[in-house]
Amino acid sequence: MIRPLPKPGPFPARSQAVEETSAGGLVVDFSSRGRDVAVIARINRAGRLEWCLPKGHLEAGETAAQAARREVAEETGIEGKVIAPLGSVDYWFSAAGFRIHKVVHHFLLRAVGGELTVENDPDHEAVAAEWVPYADLNERLSFANERRIALAAGRLLRYPS
Repeated sequence: MIRPLPKPGPFPARSQAVEETSAGGLVVDFSSRGRDVAVIARINRAGRLEWCLPKGHLEAGETAAQAARREVAEETGIEGKVIAPLGSVDYWFSAAGFRIHKVVHHFLLRAVGGELTVENDPDHEAVAAEWVPYADLNERLSFANERRIALAAGRLLRYPS
């Protein structure tokens, strides 16, 4: 069950933890020479650009795979078909005085249509989207946990690491 982030009162309890679940994916254009992957850029809280895989919260009644397909489409404009799960990552962060434990389920998807754009991102978090050759993901992705997800995809697809 997904619970939205509680609205803090005047003095939120700093020790209160909130669980969040998200899903996303590594969507591959198998027709491209470099097996290009759609990635997005976001501006972090410090104002720096971060390149990452598209992902977001599950909506009511959605499976993680359904959410991954929807989030990829919303944040990149690319329609994808789920090929396989790639694993999950979890991490903690603080926001609005709460400790948040987030679990993100990642999937490998095949690009089956659409046009690369961030214009349909309902949250307007993605500021750019690019096709990046699979071999360049290690240098492009900002987060180590997403680089590990890309390596898992490479092993599954028998790409050199």
